[in-house]
Amino acid sequence: MPSESAVWSRHVAVPETPAGFTVRTTVPGNPDGVEVMLERWEAGSAEPPHSHPGDDMTVVVEGRMRIQFFTRGAAGLVADGGPLELADGQTGYVGAGRIHDASYVEACKLVYVHDGAFGFVAE
Repeated sequence: MPSESAVWSRHVAVPETPAGFTVRTTVPGNPDGVEVMLERWEAGSAEPPHSHPGDDMTVVVEGRMRIQFFTRGAAGLVADGGPLELADGQTGYVGAGRIHDASYVEACKLVYVHDGAFGFVAE
């Protein structure tokens, strides 16, 4: 999945740096950049179903979290498979527009990267 995520696109070479190095910087300084957040979540906290306008990547530095994906059914949101659990050192990817929630089983420290400017769409 990482090679398919837009988070890893639009990198550029930087003059006078070692060969093989490219970088993608942040918005708003770079309109083709990413938004990066260092997040902390208390154990037992949760986010309601929502989506984001761009692909995103969450790296769990510490803790354990669950992500549940949803689709729209005739009666509202329907769970799309079982929950995805991420723990220390693991990375999760969510595609642009994909409806999901998140719950924090343990206190978490996360690095969150969003393709382009961040947006939160409540579902």
